Amino acid sequence: MRKFNIRKVLDGLTAGSSSASQQPQPQQHTPGSREPEVQETLQSEHFQLCKTVRHGFPYQPSALAFDPVQKILAVGTQTGALRLFGRPGVECYCQHDSGAAVIQLQFLINEGALVSALADDTLHLWNLRQKRPAILHSLKFCRERVTFCHLPFQSKWLYVGTERGNIHIVNVESFTLSGYVIMWNKAIELSSKSHPGPIVHISDNPMDEGKLLIGFESGTVVLWDLKSKKGDYRYTYDEAIHSVAWHHEGKQFICSHSDGTLTIWNVRSPTKPVQTITPHGKQLKDGKKPEPCKPILKVEFKTSRSGEPFIILSGGLSYDTVGRRPCLTVMHGKSTAVLEMDYSIVDFLTLCETPYANDFQEPYAVVVLLEKDLVLIDLAQNGYPIFENPYPLSIHESPVTCCEYFADCPVDLIPALYSVGARQKRQGYSKKEWPINGGNWGLGAQSYPEIIITGHADGSIKFWDASAITLQVLYKLKTAKVFEKSRNKDDKPNTDIVDEDPYAIQIISWCPESRMLCIAGVSAHVIIYRFSKQEVIIEVIPMLEVRLLYEINDVESPESEQAPPLSTPVGAVSPQPIPPQSHPSTSSSSSDGLRDNVPCLKVKNSPLKQSPGYQAELVIQLVWVGGEPPQQITSLAVNSSYGLVVFGNCNGIAIVDYLQKAVLLNLGTIELYGSNDPYRREPRSPRKSRQPSGAGLCDINEGTVVPEDRCKSPTSAKMSRKLSLPTDLKPDLDVKDNSFSRSRSSSVTSIDKESREAISALHFCETFTRKADSSPSPCLWVGTTLGTVLVIALNLPPGGEQRLLQPVIVSPSGTILRLKGGILRMAFLDTTGCLVPPAYESWREHNVPEEKDEKEKLKKKRPVSVSPSSSQEISENQYAVICSEKQAKVISLPTQNCAYKQNITETSFVLRGDIVALSNSICLACFCANGHIMTFSLPSLRPLLDVYYLPLTNMRIARTFCFTNNGQALYLVSPTEIQRLTYSQETCENLQEMLGELFTPVETPEAPNRGFFKGLFGGGAQSLDREELFGESSSGKASRSLAQHIPGPGGIEGVKGAASGVVGELARARLALDERGQKLGDLEERTTAMLSSADSFSKHAHEMMLKYKDKKWYQF
Repeated sequence: MRKFNIRKVLDGLTAGSSSASQQPQPQQHTPGSREPEVQETLQSEHFQLCKTVRHGFPYQPSALAFDPVQKILAVGTQTGALRLFGRPGVECYCQHDSGAAVIQLQFLINEGALVSALADDTLHLWNLRQKRPAILHSLKFCRERVTFCHLPFQSKWLYVGTERGNIHIVNVESFTLSGYVIMWNKAIELSSKSHPGPIVHISDNPMDEGKLLIGFESGTVVLWDLKSKKGDYRYTYDEAIHSVAWHHEGKQFICSHSDGTLTIWNVRSPTKPVQTITPHGKQLKDGKKPEPCKPILKVEFKTSRSGEPFIILSGGLSYDTVGRRPCLTVMHGKSTAVLEMDYSIVDFLTLCETPYANDFQEPYAVVVLLEKDLVLIDLAQNGYPIFENPYPLSIHESPVTCCEYFADCPVDLIPALYSVGARQKRQGYSKKEWPINGGNWGLGAQSYPEIIITGHADGSIKFWDASAITLQVLYKLKTAKVFEKSRNKDDKPNTDIVDEDPYAIQIISWCPESRMLCIAGVSAHVIIYRFSKQEVIIEVIPMLEVRLLYEINDVESPESEQAPPLSTPVGAVSPQPIPPQSHPSTSSSSSDGLRDNVPCLKVKNSPLKQSPGYQAELVIQLVWVGGEPPQQITSLAVNSSYGLVVFGNCNGIAIVDYLQKAVLLNLGTIELYGSNDPYRREPRSPRKSRQPSGAGLCDINEGTVVPEDRCKSPTSAKMSRKLSLPTDLKPDLDVKDNSFSRSRSSSVTSIDKESREAISALHFCETFTRKADSSPSPCLWVGTTLGTVLVIALNLPPGGEQRLLQPVIVSPSGTILRLKGGILRMAFLDTTGCLVPPAYESWREHNVPEEKDEKEKLKKKRPVSVSPSSSQEISENQYAVICSEKQAKVISLPTQNCAYKQNITETSFVLRGDIVALSNSICLACFCANGHIMTFSLPSLRPLLDVYYLPLTNMRIARTFCFTNNGQALYLVSPTEIQRLTYSQETCENLQEMLGELFTPVETPEAPNRGFFKGLFGGGAQSLDREELFGESSSGKASRSLAQHIPGPGGIEGVKGAASGVVGELARARLALDERGQKLGDLEERTTAMLSSADSFSKHAHEMMLKYKDKKWYQF
């Protein structure tokens, strides 16, 4: 391993350091300085990368199915994803490799299997009997497009309808085609001159399995006799059909049409419908037909013993209801209820007590899949209330703009957030339990608390309990409450710098121990919150306005800059206290009429009731300067021990004392350097007539650029946290021509802004400020987009009352360190290699006065590091860990020697870097724009993991990706879903145990007594030996070119799940029972019940057993 020579000790300080090799390089030290070797315990075998769970609403849903016995719900999406939901906490995500849209899903009811039909004309059989479902078989149709599938309950023969109007039959056990085909030209009348269109519906008569009802899009319906292979009846209507549903007695069926009508037909009267209903049509006089309405996309016809049947439909509204929300209509007897939905309806299903189509259905709920929500309606209660949804499907209630993830939080945090969040629950939900309650929970091997915080476009912040791979919302905070809302569109004097979402959250800084929360929003505003369990009313919201400039005098070299001497504190040494009137901003203009000294948002000036939870402590807003809107905040940090908040943007940095409500420091980035500025900076376009208001910003010639370009919301096309350009692209992007600058696009404008040096990382700590320091002291480390780290010393007054009376003195220390690429993250280690967390003050209820121990109450708590080291050791030595977009360095303090260095990436750049705890040690975790996830040991920066995971396909991933302790990470995988992953070997190994089980052994309900109905229906054999009809012996083989069978990667677990035939059925029952440790004595009883309930064996089990007893399941 190559070593540096002594001259390269300054590597950490010089801008043009030579790039090191990929291996970590220990620094050679001067004699007498003691650089102890830190014992590192982390090895590459501690790391493994895998996805754990996906939370949130399935993005772009397209299909829905429900297993009424297992009580499992399945949702398919347009991107080929499959989401399965059981009881709250039992969820599963699977993905079809092709990524084609899911057009239909069919459960093999109570079998632990599911068939999916995709837009690329493939059918897939999923085995749900394993914790991570897998595909057992696939079938690709080569010559026809699949449009509709139907699998009768307890049948192994799947009917597949196609665009050409034909029906093929698939054996779901072997996933092969039967030779039996129903051709469209045989199904329709020979006299018909036109093609009937694609198949839109297939179902068998509930009372006679031998009769198949086939719906063609054009309006033709055929009742097909499977045995005689001919059409019994044909029903024609001159409007296109969207869906068909049977009455359970098999004598009537209902069709929904494209003109908003429903037609009810008697099976034996094909000439005309018995009844035509237009649920939303205006009934005209003179007996004329009602006006046509929008298409009824789906109808369901459900009966109940005790009362009238339910007719439930989606769509069908009249055309004059413009702007009306999508509706689900429930017709029950003479009453019609129209239930408005927030989003358009993708599909709906009625949940019924019985899985048998020939019994009274007894509907109890309707599950409605909307474009962006899942709603469950209680049919049994008056007014049809909805069930309270227990799944975490509201992540996207307002678009997510940023995320933070905290593992291993203080144990009292989740109960505290839950208790204040419980008061926010809505009322008026159904009193019943959530009916989708299948599956079993996994064994939660992880015991530590985890919290995810999401910031949203509407200014709301949600806290989620993410412990043990589940997700549950705890508490919601609305930050927009502190601002005046504009009453109408014309009344928008101040928010006009943002296209939309002026309250959108950009950055969250949270201290879990003190519960202090600080947010930065898109309108250049910062709000500091305290947590309280008491409700308070504040008369006036404390507010500060900060004028953050980027001003360069008309000079060409940094030497002539009026830099203050480094020894004296710069900025507001005597703090600017909050003005007596709380809202000083009046829309003042500078002499040339430009907007000046105005914040983007107006803080409420009326008393504000603050509920228990997070309560606003201080609002800080950046103001317009000479017609230039304030620049968005790029970095933010809060420290409860020091009582300080700091934030920066591309203009500079501001430090605020939130206890005294005063601005301590307000500096341009260049002024932070003082006389040590390594860059030659020139004004962008110097203005000849300088304004005393300080309006001469570096790009003043953009004052007339359309204001909308300045402050885009994170949900619009431009991302909030812009990615830094490579450094060599950053210097002078000046455009001298004024006329061009007025019309140039927002993208050019953003590059021009980005060419400035922005504050990109902030870290409060107690460490060595300068080389000569003998002991650590409070300071703030500041990282910039040009790869500079600057240190600001903090001189804090004593605790107690003095803290509120004496000023905090802040001053740049002169310490400057350099890295390649913008600075992302900083942290500090002690001599043993343990993390030194920032100081914090433990949370206490500040709205209740405490009588005793005033001093104790304000005493600063020193946090306990991973393995505490004595204060003596802390004073001896520390390491600063700094991660930039290109490299990581470990700097020895106080000497400021570069101890270790690692070039993370040459060709790409790091999007997120975090210093995290894992296996009683710590490491640096990085996510690169080229898709690699990497971890490095600390302090030596040895590479431990480098896995290609996911390229940066959109800015949403860059904005939301974050690592946390114990090997956890997450990002927003779609606008509605959070994907969690782990880089810990231990978690990967325990994942199988932690996942829930979808399939549980459940008795199939008894079939209804059919003797009585036989008499009603007119006798005759109502069951059908499908094996005899569709099997190879009678129907022959299907054409090989029609479909291609593809075996799935289901593995040995899949083989167990797919077992069929008598032997397979027995083995399957044994497996299900043995796995749960039940006694073998129950086995035969259970097996008999399963055999009798399965349709394959309902009448012909004995003959089939004789016929197939020597065949194994894999010989079919």
